[in-house]
Amino acid sequence: MVDADQTFVIVGGGLAGAKAAGTLRSEGFSGRVILICDEGDHPYERPPLSKGYLLGKEERDSALVHEPSWYAQNDIELHLGQTAVAIDREARTVRLGDGTPVRYDKLLLATGSEPRRLDIPGTGLAGVHHLRRLAHAERLRGVLASLGRDNGHLVIAGAGWIGLEVAAAAREYGAEVTVVEAAATPLHAVLGPEVGQIFRDLHEEHGVRFHFGARLTEITGQDGMVLAARTDDGEEHPAHDVLAAIGAAPRTALAESAGLELADPVHGGGIAVDAALRTSDPDIHAAGDVAATHHPLFDTRLRVEHWANALNGGPAAARAMLGRDTVYDRVPYFFSDQYDLGLEYSGWAPPGSYDQVVLRGNAGKREFIAFWLRGGRVLAGMNVNVWDVTAPIQDLIRTRTQVSAEAIGDPATPLESLLP
Repeated sequence: MVDADQTFVIVGGGLAGAKAAGTLRSEGFSGRVILICDEGDHPYERPPLSKGYLLGKEERDSALVHEPSWYAQNDIELHLGQTAVAIDREARTVRLGDGTPVRYDKLLLATGSEPRRLDIPGTGLAGVHHLRRLAHAERLRGVLASLGRDNGHLVIAGAGWIGLEVAAAAREYGAEVTVVEAAATPLHAVLGPEVGQIFRDLHEEHGVRFHFGARLTEITGQDGMVLAARTDDGEEHPAHDVLAAIGAAPRTALAESAGLELADPVHGGGIAVDAALRTSDPDIHAAGDVAATHHPLFDTRLRVEHWANALNGGPAAARAMLGRDTVYDRVPYFFSDQYDLGLEYSGWAPPGSYDQVVLRGNAGKREFIAFWLRGGRVLAGMNVNVWDVTAPIQDLIRTRTQVSAEAIGDPATPLESLLP
């Protein structure tokens, strides 16, 4: 039973945490809501960091989840610039970095993820960057503008979503860009080689140079500044700046030190949660990037790092904390913008999980939908410059509908007509 004397604490000031706080109030919770953020900025969304804000097309405050005044208006006790360093599960307290104990009746961990670091010589040079926080984007935006003015070179380690979105932004600023990627194609771990090649072609048409099958081994410099980036096959790329975009790691230290169950690294790590986003402690939930839940559609534990998971997972966890019946089984979804290409991806189909890729539309004009199938069932779908099709794509995934490659690849066949 939830009552007004209870205190719900949220650790993590990103989208999941801020949305959870809002949901607690909109669902009628009248107790204390404490939101602990280790950054000094008010909670913000991360997509603008590699898209509109990075490109200089959006203002800094456009990334905010709520207006700063919203927190006081909704009686949310917001602690900015405070780090939670320990959880005492028996005493039900969270200890802050300044030693302050914060008591909770229910606790939500929305601690997110952090950029994986390059473990090579030279990462301490001034021109080595990561992109995860608003301060990173602010700094990188100035760097890209400067590189564009001076015909400077940016080397990006990693051809995932962040790497490619920053590559596109850098080219729009006019910078020279080289992307070093260990796999054979961009986005290999998400899209596989068939569709990854389309993104290679897109970026090469815009002047990006790729170096596949290689990893950075050293960043060289002089007087603290970057001069070049070397790879394990003996190549050296001139560089004024280097971006490490080799993925993100879930921030699980707080949960691990508290003895909560963690997910196997094979499944992306993170905090293991059930369908109601409960951890191994029934009074502690987890949501967003850090949470790893067993997904019934794909029969595996998934940790999803994208915007929609934080947007929907935070509120779902809040409802579960209030005792509402909650089953969090949304189809994974994300979006990306690169140059004049916009896309939406739904589902989960890493290489090895599918036996066929079907393209519907014109891949040459980059107006198509890609479907990843296994045994005639849709595991994932990605619409590229084709809009208003996310709902039927997700319905095909969720219903496990059997389809033929001919029908799903035919633009004249409405996707809705393939549903049972």
